[in-house]
Amino acid sequence: MKYIQLLNKIAKVGTDKLDPAKYTLATEVANPDGIMVRSAVMHDMTFGDNLLAIARAGAGVNNIPVERCAEEGIVVFNTPGANANGVKELTLCALFLAARDVVGGISWANGLSGDDVAKQVEKGKSNFAGTELKGKTLGIIGLGAIGGMVANVAVHLGMNVVGCDPFLSVEAAWNLNHHVTKAATYDEIYAVADYITLHVPATKDTKGMINAENIAKMKDGVKIVNLARADLVNSADLKVALETGKVSRYVTDFPTPETVNVPGIVAIPHLGASTEESEDNCAVMAARELDEYLENGNIQNSVNYPSVSMPRSGNLRICCLHKNIPDVLRKITMVIANDGANIENMTNKSRGDVAYTIVDIAGSITPETEELIRTIDGMIRVRLIG
Repeated sequence: MKYIQLLNKIAKVGTDKLDPAKYTLATEVANPDGIMVRSAVMHDMTFGDNLLAIARAGAGVNNIPVERCAEEGIVVFNTPGANANGVKELTLCALFLAARDVVGGISWANGLSGDDVAKQVEKGKSNFAGTELKGKTLGIIGLGAIGGMVANVAVHLGMNVVGCDPFLSVEAAWNLNHHVTKAATYDEIYAVADYITLHVPATKDTKGMINAENIAKMKDGVKIVNLARADLVNSADLKVALETGKVSRYVTDFPTPETVNVPGIVAIPHLGASTEESEDNCAVMAARELDEYLENGNIQNSVNYPSVSMPRSGNLRICCLHKNIPDVLRKITMVIANDGANIENMTNKSRGDVAYTIVDIAGSITPETEELIRTIDGMIRVRLIG
């Protein structure tokens, strides 16, 4: 029996994917084999020796100590694309909110009173007017699962769409409408876009990318939508640009002390993935990733280890999380061979400083051989699956 700790409420359609004959799920577990989480902050948590994996039912993993988990041999999963449609739909809403001051208009209308409300509306509505999206240029930074969907819908809205993604996959490229123009650099987007929407993770290369230097490259009156991460935008530089009119509207799904109650900023309370469908999709995907790793050692959609999968063969599977350094593979195979075991199948991939090796063998290995594998230089964790 394996024990799974639920740090947040996880949609039942997801937890139902974990066979109760194999798993016990609870909110309080002393030393779980796996953890499922949504938004709970885990940076100060101490992990037990049994913990093999953490599955985040969502895309962002800022709440998880990803690097520390890698060092401790804990695989961290996320669910890319599972909430893409929900975020795509809110992005469309954000574009409309950026085009016209709908939020300000609603707030003003709710404050009207008297018998002449209709007259007041006709007199004051021009203060909240805007423009149409059709014919405008939308610049999309990041053309992955969400950005690609936004691009395709925007084309059908009659917008001119320009996108840039240095890491665009072949599959994502195939899914793009042929009317989407691919820019080689973000600067090309800054120069032409009436609207810019961000769909990239917060990394050392993207944090603060919307700053005074890059805003200066944009068209006067540009409108910016950020449903990705607050850290992508330098708030101080943005507020200066709003005051000068360089940026005419900023719509964000990540309110901060610097961005609430600021003229020109529409702050949405992190609703991008807050749909029943997104929560269900994320929960199902996270549960399946967790189950596949705990039961078979296969990794898919990890953020700190490479994706490695192999069909089961032989009698025993040896799963090795290790440093990405020379000679580890040779030592693993040599130790196994010295025990007289035959390797049926084997696969290995690396990701930065770490790597993952799966070895299927016929028969078994002795406890002494297992210990020898564990003591190989650079080995982080070894797991046997019968």
